[in-house]
Amino acid sequence: MNRQWRAFESFHSPLDPCPPRPKAYIVPPNQYYVMQPKGLRQYAPREALRRGTLWPDLYSPYERPFREGVSHGADGS
Repeated sequence: MNRQWRAFESFHSPLDPCPPRPKAYIVPPNQYYVMQPKGLRQYAPREALRRGTLWPDLYSPYERPFREGVSHGADGS
């Protein structure tokens, strides 16, 4: 799993008939930058348009971390 995804186990009542499932959320990479540092690596223009950002360090794929039928541990890996 991508390092931008965080997983957690929510409360599950013993009376709940549904099995517990891990929950996940994404922390966008721009949350770690107070100011954009100088000299960040850059994608080529065509690749930057395809990915939606010029800087690889700020790229976030926004894919679903959990898919039906795939089990993950508590840490999401």
